Amino acid sequence: MTDGKHLPPEAMEQLFTAARTHNGWIDKEVPDDLLELAVDYAKWGPTSANCSPLRIVFVRTPEAKQRLAPAMSQGNLEKTMAAPATAIVAYDLDFHEHLPFLYPATDARSWFAGNETLIEETAVRNGTLQGGYFILALRAVGLDAGPMSGFDRAKVDAEFFAGTRVKSNFLINIGYGDSAKLYPRGPRFAFEDIAKII
Repeated sequence: MTDGKHLPPEAMEQLFTAARTHNGWIDKEVPDDLLELAVDYAKWGPTSANCSPLRIVFVRTPEAKQRLAPAMSQGNLEKTMAAPATAIVAYDLDFHEHLPFLYPATDARSWFAGNETLIEETAVRNGTLQGGYFILALRAVGLDAGPMSGFDRAKVDAEFFAGTRVKSNFLINIGYGDSAKLYPRGPRFAFEDIAKII
């Protein structure tokens, strides 16, 4: 925050220290407006040259869940089918085509045109960053999240992104978590195991 104010402890708990990765869900529908609000918050996180490659498909209906099911690993199938919504968090390899609008200060599109290695590297890095922002945004609007890999990306891409340059990255089950189904919380490293100030 520009005025240097620290968020109150309860906000930090909701976003970080008390938030959990959920595997079970209570039977409560997730309103569309909360999903839209979470996307609207997440889009403000920084990306290089404001490239904004994040793309999301919310899988909610029984029909859409059946389309997703064949791509799921056995360990993730049941909880995904039970979740009120599942977000396919993806990135667009054509993100640079939007740079004249997103980053008009200079001809940023020319940095990427024809350079597939740079396009993919930039899309994956920034799309993953935006996926992280999206998890925090979900928590901020009062939803619980269960991010995961453990799925066949090629099957998801063929089913949901055929004919495009959008590629799946990871999935997030979304809803109101059932705390009775949480695993014991895993430990975290201490500051000195993660970082140093030099």
